[in-house]
Amino acid sequence: MSEDEGGGSLWVLTAVLLTPAGFPSVLGDDFPEACALLGVAPDPQGYGLVLGQDEEGARWTVVVDDVSLVAAAVAAWDCGMEYDLSPDERTVVASLAGWPLELTVAASGLPEPHDPEQGADGTGRVPLAPPSADGWGPVQRRLGADQVAREWAEWSGRAAADGGAAAAAHPGLARALAEAGAYTRTPPPAGRVRSAFAGEGARTLRADGPGWSLVARTGGTGGTGGSAFVLLDEEPGEVLPVPDGGPGGLPDLPGLLEALDRVAVRPV
Repeated sequence: MSEDEGGGSLWVLTAVLLTPAGFPSVLGDDFPEACALLGVAPDPQGYGLVLGQDEEGARWTVVVDDVSLVAAAVAAWDCGMEYDLSPDERTVVASLAGWPLELTVAASGLPEPHDPEQGADGTGRVPLAPPSADGWGPVQRRLGADQVAREWAEWSGRAAADGGAAAAAHPGLARALAEAGAYTRTPPPAGRVRSAFAGEGARTLRADGPGWSLVARTGGTGGTGGSAFVLLDEEPGEVLPVPDGGPGGLPDLPGLLEALDRVAVRPV
C-alpha cells in the first residue's frame, strides 16, 4: 500500500517498467509514443507504472520516476518473492485513472475494481483501459508480436515445417523489412528497436513501425543464421515467417538482424 499523489491510499496490485528498452506494447510503437499516451515527457531514464486500487476500489495507474524501486519489485515478484512496493509520493509524476493492462487480481477487502469518473484524475480524459479483444489494429498487432516472442519455439517450429514459402513475395512483408532496414541507417525513435538476451549467445529482437511489427531471434552459438516473423495491420491475425532473401527482393536476413541488433536499445 502507498499514498497516491492526492494523499489517498493506493493498494498496489502490480507494476511494470516504462523505459526505452522495455514498455507495454499496448502503449505504442516506441518509447516516446508510449509516454505521450500517458501524458509524460519521454525521459530517457524511464518510469515505473504502478497499478492499484484506492479505498473505493477505483483503478489507478501511478507513474513514478523511481525506476530502480519498480525494477526491484518486478524482479522479486518474477522470482516468486514478496516485495512491498510503496513509492514515495515525491517520486509520483502522474496519477491516471484506469489501467492500460488487463489484470485478473484485485485487492482483498475492497469493492470490485471499477474506473473512476471521467476527469477524476484532473486530466479530463477518459480512464485508461485495456484494448478490446475484438477487431484488429496496431495494438492487437503489437500484442500478437508479444505472443510470438513468448511462444518462440512453437512458432519457429511451425515455420520450419511450412518452409515459409507462402510469405516469400508478400508486398507488406517486403515493405516492413525495407523500413526495418532503414532503421539501421537512420536511428529511429527510442524503443522502436529493442534487443534482449535469449540464451546461447542469441538475442531476441523487436522492431515496430507504421503498420508492422517484427519479432526475431539472432543466430547464437548453435551456428544458425537467425529467423524472424512479421505481423501487419493489413493481415489480421496472420504471422508471416521471413524467408532469407529470394523472391520479392527480400534482404539477407542474418545481416539485417545483426544490423538491427547494433542499433537496438538494450536493458541496462
